[in-house]
Amino acid sequence: MPLYETMLQEKPAIVLEIGTALTKLGFAGEPYPRSIIPSEVLDHQAKNAGLTAPNRRLFDYTNEVELYDWLVEFLKTIFFKYVLVSPKDRKVVIVESVLCPTIIKEKLARALFVHFDVSSVFFVPTHLVVLATLAVETALVVDIGYKEAIVVPVFCGVQALYAWEAQPLAAESVHNEIRRQLIESGVDASLLTESTVEDIKIRTCFVTTAERAAKYRADGGASLQPCPDVDYPAKGEAIIKVTGRLRETAYEVMFPEDNDRLGLPYIVLNAILKCPRDMRVPLASNLVLIGGSTMVQGLTARLKSELLALLQTDLYRERLFVQAFKFHKAPAEPNFTAWLGGSIYGATDLVLTKSITREAYSKNQTIPDFTNYEETRGVPMRG
Repeated sequence: MPLYETMLQEKPAIVLEIGTALTKLGFAGEPYPRSIIPSEVLDHQAKNAGLTAPNRRLFDYTNEVELYDWLVEFLKTIFFKYVLVSPKDRKVVIVESVLCPTIIKEKLARALFVHFDVSSVFFVPTHLVVLATLAVETALVVDIGYKEAIVVPVFCGVQALYAWEAQPLAAESVHNEIRRQLIESGVDASLLTESTVEDIKIRTCFVTTAERAAKYRADGGASLQPCPDVDYPAKGEAIIKVTGRLRETAYEVMFPEDNDRLGLPYIVLNAILKCPRDMRVPLASNLVLIGGSTMVQGLTARLKSELLALLQTDLYRERLFVQAFKFHKAPAEPNFTAWLGGSIYGATDLVLTKSITREAYSKNQTIPDFTNYEETRGVPMRG
C-alpha cells in the first residue's frame, strides 16, 4: 500500500510549540494552530493562600521535580481542554529551539511517554522548520520572542550552530522599558500588570526611524514634532497617559548605542561574519523574521536601515562585503510561522522514520541532541 494511503488513515500528529510566554498547538497538516495559549500553570499553593494571581509561568521552575509536575499539568490542559483528544497512542511533534535546555526536553519527553502514553515524539528544530514554509534551504533566521533575540544561520538545510548569536533584546526588555518610563511619569506601579503593559505595547507602540531615534538620543526629542499622546483606560476609572515619546522609544532597547555593540543589527551581522565567505551573500539575501516581537510596525524597515548603515562603519566595511539585505514574507503570521513548519514536517513520512518511539524510549531514556541525532541514542543514560 502506498505511503500516502497509510498516512491518511492514521490520526494526524499533534503539533506543539511551547514558548516562554505563549504556546501554539494544533494538528499536523493544518495551516493554523487551533489555539494560542499562555505558557502558564496554576500555582495551587498561591491559590490556596488566596492570592489574586495564582498562575505561574511554565519555565519559572525552581527544581526538576517542579518542572515535571508543571509540564504534566500543562499538557493535561492542552490535551483535554484545547485539542480535545486522548493523547494515548497519538504521535506528537514538538517544535523547539536547538538552544532549549536539555532538562526541559528530557522532562517533556518523560511526561509524554510515561504519563500520557503517546506512541512517538518527534522533536524538530524551530529555526530549520521555518524554512519549510518558504520552500527555501538557506536563510538567516532572526527569532525575537519573549526572553531573547536569537539569530541562527541555516545553509542548505543545515543549521550553522557555530555561528548563532543571542541577546536579551525581546518583549521582556521592551515591557521593562515601558514600565520604567510610565513609573517615572508618575503612573501607579500597581496598575502596570504584565497584561496591561503588553496591551499598551501592542496597541500604542511602534519602531521609529533611525533618524528620529538619533535625535531622541541627542536632545531628548526637543527638536522633533512628537507623535500624539494616547490615553489608555486601566482598571475602571484610572487613565494611563502614554506619551508620544514612550510610543516611539519603547523599542529602542533593541537598538542600543553603546560600546558593547550587542544590539539587534550587530548580532545579525556578527552571525553572518562567523560563517564562511561563500555563505555570507546568500544569508544576507534571505533574512526571515519570526517570533511575536517582530510583528511590531516598523521593525523590518528599521532593521534594514540599521544593517545598511553598519556596513559603512569601520567595524564591518573591510570585513563584510555584502551590498544588500532582503527579507522573506512567510505565508503565516510571524508568531506561529515555526508552528506551521512543524505542521508541515508532521504531515510527512519523517514523523514515522525520525520520531522517538515509545519502545525505543523504554530502552533508553536519553533524548538525543540535534547536533548528533542518531549517535547519542546509543550513549548510556546519565546518572
